[in-house]
Amino acid sequence: MRRQEKFTKKLLVEGNDDQHVIWALCEKFSIVENFDIIDCEGIENLLSQIPVRFKQSGVDTVGIIIDADINIESRWQTIKDTLKPIGFNIPDNLPLAGLIVNNNENKTIGVWIMPNNQTVGMLEDFIAFLVPEKDCLMPIVDSVLNQIEETNSNKYSSTHKSKAKIHTW
Repeated sequence: MRRQEKFTKKLLVEGNDDQHVIWALCEKFSIVENFDIIDCEGIENLLSQIPVRFKQSGVDTVGIIIDADINIESRWQTIKDTLKPIGFNIPDNLPLAGLIVNNNENKTIGVWIMPNNQTVGMLEDFIAFLVPEKDCLMPIVDSVLNQIEETNSNKYSSTHKSKAKIHTW
């Protein structure tokens, strides 16, 4: 179910899971709802929406949260290529703390590449960072996934093991 957009600040995310995690984090940490979290239904749709969102009346801030997947440098290059034509001066390297920068029209873009702006991975790898070190369930999850993989019964690729891990946890 899509929520009606009501704020001038937009946070674009790749998918429904990302949207729900952000909502849960905002609730957990009592972050005031003053921006819309928009499920773009994929990275290509997200990238195409960036310039469009800045053309919307009243929109002055757009944030994006995307997965690095298997090549963070390529993902960062794609973001730079998307933002430069709309007036943003983008550094060669993504800052470790993420990027927040204004363009010459005083519009603001924020960028976070999951899981931590420096390594390959995705939302689920970020969530794994949040699991307490002494969590008693995670070793069981790891054991079960390893057993599944040993029998070649897994329905996930090695790239998506972190998804299987977090969804199992």
